[in-house]
Amino acid sequence: MNSEKLGTLEPVDVRKAFRDEAKDFTPWLAENLNRLSSVLGIKLELEGKEVYVGSIRADIVARVLHSDERVLIENQLENANLQHLGQILAYLAGLDAKIVVWIAKGFDDEHLSAIRWLNEHTADPFAFFAVQVGVVQIGDSPLAPVFEILERPNKWDRQVQESSRTGGLSESGKFYRAFWSHYSNRWPEPPIRPGYAGNNVGHLIDIVDLRVYQYVSGEAVGVYLRPDSKEDTKDFEARVLPYRELFENRIEGTKFRSGNWWYWKSREGVDTRDQAKWDELAGWLNDIRQKYEEILRSGADVVE
Repeated sequence: MNSEKLGTLEPVDVRKAFRDEAKDFTPWLAENLNRLSSVLGIKLELEGKEVYVGSIRADIVARVLHSDERVLIENQLENANLQHLGQILAYLAGLDAKIVVWIAKGFDDEHLSAIRWLNEHTADPFAFFAVQVGVVQIGDSPLAPVFEILERPNKWDRQVQESSRTGGLSESGKFYRAFWSHYSNRWPEPPIRPGYAGNNVGHLIDIVDLRVYQYVSGEAVGVYLRPDSKEDTKDFEARVLPYRELFENRIEGTKFRSGNWWYWKSREGVDTRDQAKWDELAGWLNDIRQKYEEILRSGADVVE
């Protein structure tokens, strides 16, 4: 091959490819998650973009294809800043995300140190990534976005390899799958997808177009209402607020919260990995879910 015909890969300002973060970059990334998947080593599927968490919005929410673990993706077309780091931590509480991918044009040492500290001081399955986005071009060729991981969990490559050998499931995913399988054997209706390995299950109440979620973690189980990821939080609040008195009067201990999660009752301090307790926990989850559904169905006429 004549070396004189070979081009040189040149870096290009990311703003040449994406003029606006919200209008250009976020939609492109949501449609091309496979580009990010190949860098992270996990297959991602889109759950929503511009997802409200209280009064602020997360850029992209995705799920790991095999394990259903939720992934928060926060992106910037500028250098990383502490404001976005604060938003990321706020999103974690509202989205129940396990994997965080912070994308920026560049990262200072203090931001990389913060991601490193989070990886060192949080337990599995939490994982934090700092990913630098750039754009390259050869001559007049089309612009090509590229991702480079600057920080990741120390054992991430090993975890990905282990995940591949075990059908894509982490230890948490295996636990969730076993628990919901046990639950489905006891309470087959409404159905849960066979092999489901996420930590929460949503059931649509069609008459009010709301979802009741059941969840399980290592130390708690619970039931709550939550909007579809595409629904504006304020619109959701307006639809749910009329039910407040019904929930508080009919289900003892039900709590009220304005934001992305509304009305929930949970049992804390439960060793959910003790399989001897699964019958009791499954029964409790089904009982509270039924009460939620009864309130929503019977109250639909009352609140109109």
